[in-house]
Amino acid sequence: MALDVEFFCPLGSECETAEGKVIKRCAWYTKMVGLDPNTGKEVDDWACAMSWMPMLQVEMSSTNRGQTQALESFRNETVKGQEEFNKIVKQRNKLLGEH
Repeated sequence: MALDVEFFCPLGSECETAEGKVIKRCAWYTKMVGLDPNTGKEVDDWACAMSWMPMLQVEMSSTNRGQTQALESFRNETVKGQEEFNKIVKQRNKLLGEH
């Protein structure tokens, strides 16, 4: 005997109920698997998607900081490379008597 899963409006409803042969589950009732960025502990649990938002926002902020640092490092290396190139061109122009 298989049970059907029925999604319904998440506002003002219970997360999950069984009625007869049907499981009525809130569409926002979500399983989250991964690491909690605040504690470093593994997460493997069901809860309302709205309750996961703070943890996901912390994770997104951390990811964005890492990307920003990588981009800044790339920019710095590009500037160094351009400065070196400019020095080489300047030396070449001096050797050739060009200005």
